[in-house]
Amino acid sequence: MLESVRNVWKIPDLRKKILFTLLMIAVYRLGGHIPVPGVNTQVLKMYFEQMRGTLLGLYDIFVGGNLARATIFALGIMPYISASIILQILGATIPYYQRLIKEGEEGRRKINQHTRYLTVAIAFIQSLGISVFLESIKVGDIPVVPNPGFFFRFCTIITMTAGTIFIMWIGELITEKGIGNGISLLIMAGILGRFPNQMLSFWRMLKSGAKSWTFALAFGVFAVLVTAAVVIITQAQRRIPVQYAKRIVGRRVYGGQSTHLPLNFNAAGIIPIIFAQSALMFVPSFAQLFQRYPWAQGIVDLFTPGGWFYNTLYVLLIILFAYVYTSIVINPQELADNMKKYGGFIPGIRPGKPTADYIDKVMTRLTLPGAIFFAMIAILPTILITKYHLPFYFGGTSLLIVVGVMLDTVQQIEAQLLMRHYEGFMRKGRIRGRRR
Repeated sequence: MLESVRNVWKIPDLRKKILFTLLMIAVYRLGGHIPVPGVNTQVLKMYFEQMRGTLLGLYDIFVGGNLARATIFALGIMPYISASIILQILGATIPYYQRLIKEGEEGRRKINQHTRYLTVAIAFIQSLGISVFLESIKVGDIPVVPNPGFFFRFCTIITMTAGTIFIMWIGELITEKGIGNGISLLIMAGILGRFPNQMLSFWRMLKSGAKSWTFALAFGVFAVLVTAAVVIITQAQRRIPVQYAKRIVGRRVYGGQSTHLPLNFNAAGIIPIIFAQSALMFVPSFAQLFQRYPWAQGIVDLFTPGGWFYNTLYVLLIILFAYVYTSIVINPQELADNMKKYGGFIPGIRPGKPTADYIDKVMTRLTLPGAIFFAMIAILPTILITKYHLPFYFGGTSLLIVVGVMLDTVQQIEAQLLMRHYEGFMRKGRIRGRRR
């Protein structure tokens, strides 16, 4: 493996791509330390310490802590992700977007253009909401925004929206000129950017005696096992055999080969977790509008992260949204029609509707264990923080994102090595990403 790492730097084109990617990530991290004018960042930091573990804290993890520092990149790439999810859902439900998907490269170009426009609109709305939200925050009697008003809101909207557009541009540059997967790499960079400070805080707790070295060793083993399990489940697939019939065109014979249809254990990825947390956040947020009533405070307490009711409902919602989103991103009937169109069939299953029903049955059985595993990973940080007083966030969406992006990135680098007749990172087998 060390020889493969050295080979990466022997290829001039690959070396340039990696260095360009690192440069763009450095620019992204630098922008994460430029605050929006008019914000008391120290007071805001104190407020976000109290909000850790909530949906607001999760959003701050996605944007690399930029929201807690109220930087120009406070929105991060989340407006672009939201726009992409909306366009993906429209592509499964609206005939116009279904036609664009089938048009190939030209259709994808139009969808990407619509995604950018929608990203700007979402960033504008979110930046307006954040400006109003920042004006409303007080820690004690100290406001986060000493001079609220139109000028502060205008500056916040302009800087944060421009920051999102700039991040989107950086992500596309990494995809085109770097090692690829630009948007995902920026999200991962934001998550890992917090890691050094968290490890330093944990080290201080060990030195002060607040945590024992036995606890540190046990947690280290546990973290390795959990990460390994996430890697295995992320790469796990059910491969349905597909046989293509022979076709004679002129003097040539086409087809007659065997392949497989790979179905992931959790095709929905982390989207069900995000949807579930948004749903759980909505109820207490609505109840806070009626704070003067005792029942409202009871609802807020019931939906506090870490409680049995919250965790149980969280798991059930993740499983529900996993099935819903999987049905959107994977269309068994379309897969069956494509196989039939090119002369493919699943051995023992008739083409057409029986094939679609079979694929749907397999996906239904696969989604449940994958969704349960991802739900357990999602509630893991809450358990570690509330029960074992872990001083940092481990698990949840951050772990799933980091593992998935690293697998995709390593796979892309390995493909570059193999294309140039070098050995990959593994002598036996090949690393698979999330979409292979």
